[in-house]
This record gives sequence, C-alpha cells and structure tokens, in this order.
Amino acid sequence: MRITSLDEITEKVRQHGIKPKVAIAPCAEEFVIRSALAAFEEGIAEPIFIGNLKKTEAVVKEHNLNISGFDFYEENDDTLAVAKAVLLFKEGKAALIMKGLVSTSVVLKAILNKETGVPPKGIISHVTVFESPDLDRLIVMTDAGVNIKPNLQRKADILRNALQVARKLGIEKPKAAILAATEKVNYPAMPATLDADILSKMSSEGAFGDAIVAGPLALDLALSPAAAALKGITNPVAGFADILCTPDIESGNILYKALTTIAGKSMASVVIGSDVPVVVPSRGDSDRSKFISIALACYLANC
Repeated sequence: MRITSLDEITEKVRQHGIKPKVAIAPCAEEFVIRSALAAFEEGIAEPIFIGNLKKTEAVVKEHNLNISGFDFYEENDDTLAVAKAVLLFKEGKAALIMKGLVSTSVVLKAILNKETGVPPKGIISHVTVFESPDLDRLIVMTDAGVNIKPNLQRKADILRNALQVARKLGIEKPKAAILAATEKVNYPAMPATLDADILSKMSSEGAFGDAIVAGPLALDLALSPAAAALKGITNPVAGFADILCTPDIESGNILYKALTTIAGKSMASVVIGSDVPVVVPSRGDSDRSKFISIALACYLANC
C-alpha cells in the first residue's frame, strides 16, 4: 500500500511498536531537542543526548524543556560527540544517529572512518521525502546533502538508493525524473543533460529494475502535467515524477532550501547506504521537519 503523507509514515512507525534509541550529537539546539522529545511522546523513538552539558542545560532552561530521565553523554567537542554517537550504535546502545547543530560532513566522516566508523558497502546518499503540491502523494528528492558533483556511475548509485526508499514507501514502480535545465540534450554546454539521457537509456535496458526513468527533464515538466502537455512531453514520468534526481549538490541544496524557505514545506531527510540510519535535517529546519526525519529513519530501518 502506497504511503501518501508524512503523517502516515509516523503512524506506521507507531503501529509497528518499536521505539528505537536515537543518538543525537551534538544536542544543544532547541529544535533538535524539541523534535527528539516529540518523537518520544509520539511513541516512535527514544533519544540519547550527546554534547556540551552546560550549553544543553541552558537551551533546556531557556525554552522550558525537560530531558531528565534520558541518557546523556557529555562531550564538549562536536567531533567527539558525533564519534560517541557512532560508538553507541556499534555497541548496540543506539539504533539510529541524528545530526545536531553540526555540519553534515562531520557526521559523514565519523561514519566513513575505516577504523572507528560504519563504512558502507556501497555509496551513501542524501534522500529527502516531502508531500507533493497537491498533497496526494509523497515525492523523493536526491541528493541535496552528500555527493557534491557525482559522475555518471555515482548518479546511477544515487538513483538506486532513492528507488529503494520509494519502494519502501509502497511505490511499486517508481517514476524517476533526472532533472536538468532543459528537456533536450545540450552537450558539452550542459553535461547533466547527457548524463540524464544515458540514465534514461540504462533504465530502458533494465538497469534499475521495475522503474521508469526519464531525463533530462526540467522541474516543471517533472511535476506539472499541464506544463508537460504544453511542451508535448508524453513519457509516463512527465508530470507524475515520484523521484527527483538533481544534477549536483548545489542544485539539490538550492531546491531543498527553496521548498523549505519559500514554499514552507516540511522535509524528512536521511542519509542511506550505511548500516546505520542517519537523520540529517538541515540545521535551519523546523522541529516539524526534524521530527518527521526521525520518523522516516525509523520507518526505513524497522518497518
């Protein structure tokens, strides 16, 4: 059954009955703490707080929050706090890791560390899930936070990760749009258009399993049936994309921030590809986005 809203993800996790422990590092930030407490109150996760005790106590006091009764590990250095979160996962004391007020790169370095981390077998990538403009389905977007300038092979792997998430959300035959500035191949001026065309051809040859991949497609052609019809684009993805694959991290991050800042969208964001599910909302995201990011990670890991 296809999941059509972010609230439905939360409800699925709640019904599953597993309340995994989430190691949050560093934790001294209002929205991070609020989202963690909301996750506990909603019965989907139990937080473990890691970070500077004095800073955390100041945040808790200022915003009238209460984290007593939860495990707290004091680490005054952000890098050490993230390393502690990874260690707790490896020791089986935490099932998820959540990025606090720290750069995503710090979290990824800790996970990818060959000696102390949890290196993935394949590639890791950033996946965001949000509700479509007409609110009747979920859309998966990638990659706005991990892979800076992926080559063609890396883009194929990023797409496979996104397809995995889409299928987990009940989309049996995902439609993926490989985004560019135009629907026509324009090489070498726009290398992304050629990559998109190749990925589309790879899909038609079965490289991505039961999925439909089309590209290059401009954003409006991927999401608006009216825009697709106006331009005479008739492929099944046009206007009905389940997955949006951006050319690089710059375009992905700009699209992400436009959706949150201008459109006011709530976004559930995770890093997938490693054994440890990682909750990675943007530092500027609301507590709502951080909460549903926890819910998505719990869903992908346990449901």
